[in-house]
Order: sequence, then structure tokens, then C-alpha cells
Amino acid sequence: MIEVGTHWNWTIAGVHLHGQVLLESWLVISILLVLSWKATSSLTLIPKGIQNLAEYVVEFLVDIAKSQIGSKHYQSWVSFISTLFLFIFVSNWIGALIPWKLIHLPSGELAAPTNDINTTVALALLTSGAYFYAGIKSKGVRYFARYVSPTPILLPINILEDFTKPLSLSFRLFGNVVADELVVSVFTMLVPILVPLPVMILGLFASSIQALIFATLAAAYIGEALEEAH
Repeated sequence: MIEVGTHWNWTIAGVHLHGQVLLESWLVISILLVLSWKATSSLTLIPKGIQNLAEYVVEFLVDIAKSQIGSKHYQSWVSFISTLFLFIFVSNWIGALIPWKLIHLPSGELAAPTNDINTTVALALLTSGAYFYAGIKSKGVRYFARYVSPTPILLPINILEDFTKPLSLSFRLFGNVVADELVVSVFTMLVPILVPLPVMILGLFASSIQALIFATLAAAYIGEALEEAH
């Protein structure tokens, strides 16, 4: 477990966990479950309200998966890409909208789950595992021939690329979320009334873009692995 800053540590079965991250993650999952249930509890032929919004979001995420992975394979990956996008999106938004600093913990402070480097690294590793699984499932062990293609000289570079992908995914998301929360905190301390609002709005936009970038890159990596299997 990587330590950045102070945390409210829990010890469960000898394993040290960041308690505030678990609480926030459970909150995000609960929000998504409640919204999903609400959107599908009373479906109508002509969608309206939250059902209409949910259908728009699903179509948007299907388009991302289809455009990056391809029409042949995208359907089996829509749920994975959608889960990544929605978890990151809701995590970033609750971190930007809710004044968590007003809630005091025994140590550390509440923030978006994506404010913790362990969360973003976990999401990046899931993505890496997903595109390895996609490539191996489609092509078997021959998938690893890509490392010496088009020439064995590129073997170190191709191996290094598989390390840089999760690094860039995790640190890009973590860095942007932390930077946004720091900027809003500084403006709030300096000028607590009205002035921070434009910065918060910009932060919400940036948070949405980060969720989109992460999901799009994840789909692109999976699509790349499957494309090589054709």
C-alpha cells in the first residue's frame, strides 16, 4: 500500500487499509446502485426523467467502447468500460461538490476515492489486466509475439510500454484530482465567498474529462490487443 499524506488507517486481518478511501468508495458504489435501481425500477416505452438520462449515458458509453474496440468485440467490454467511467466520474464529482474537510476524522481527511494513489493504481492495473486478458483470450500465447514485432530489437521498448501504460493512467488521474482539490481549497481559504465558484465549476468539467480520458484509453488499449489478434 502506497502512503501519500496522512490517512485513517484500518487494520483488518493484519492488512492495513485506508479507512476514508473505503468509506468514500462504498458511498460511490451506493450512489451508482441507487441511481441504477431508480432508473430501471419503472421502465416506460417513452423514457423520461432519470430513465432518459440513464439511456443517454448508456448510449454514450456504448459509443466509446464501439469506437475504440471495434464493432466485432465491443459488446463484451461495454460493462467494464462503463464501470470505470461511472466510478471515476462519480468519485471525482463527490470530491469536488461535497465539503468533506468539514468532517473531522481521527486522522487524515475525507476526499474523493481517486484522491488516493492506491485507488488510481488499482484502476490502472485492472485496465492492464483487462487488455492482457483480451489479447491472450483471442490469440493465446501467440499474443506475446507482439513484443518482438516487427523486430526483436524492440523487445525492451515493448516491455517498457506495458509498464508505462498503467503508470500514466494512474498518475494522470491522481495528479489532476489532487491539483483540482488543492486549488479549490486555496481559493476557499483566501476568498471564501463566490470567487471559488468558477474554479469549482472548472474543476467539475476537468473531473468529467478525466473520467472520459481514462475510460477511452482503457477501451483503446483493449481494442489494440484485440486488433492484433485479427
